[in-house]
Amino acid sequence: MRKNRVLWLLMFFAWIVAVIATLGSLFFSEIMEFPPCTMCWYQRICMYPLTVIFLIGLIKYDENAFFYALPLVIIGWGWAFYHTLLILGIISEELAPCVLGVPCSTMYLNWFGFLDIPMLSLAAFTLIAINLIIFYKKAKNGF
Repeated sequence: MRKNRVLWLLMFFAWIVAVIATLGSLFFSEIMEFPPCTMCWYQRICMYPLTVIFLIGLIKYDENAFFYALPLVIIGWGWAFYHTLLILGIISEELAPCVLGVPCSTMYLNWFGFLDIPMLSLAAFTLIAINLIIFYKKAKNGF
């Protein structure tokens, strides 16, 4: 019984991170009126479904939610990492998919001198990925 509770808590934590990231992105675009760039949309496409996947996994206690979520987490993490490298100037703006509208290198906020929206996205995807790895190892090993 303890195993199920620990696994449920791990999935709950992943759901909380996904919900906060989703609400945060909506806050920045709808309340603060920061228009998202193309790469931000790609990250949103990967993050938003995670809230539903983890919620269904929590309600039905479906350990397979790990497998449903993993591709979205990996792809979203890749986009967030690429976007962070672009913002930091490590990757040239010419290699960004943002050809129309808002440039992908636009920085709307700069918390603590280094934390921006793509880094927040990268942190969220990283937390969820670490959580899913722990979840998978505990489920596989029988805790």
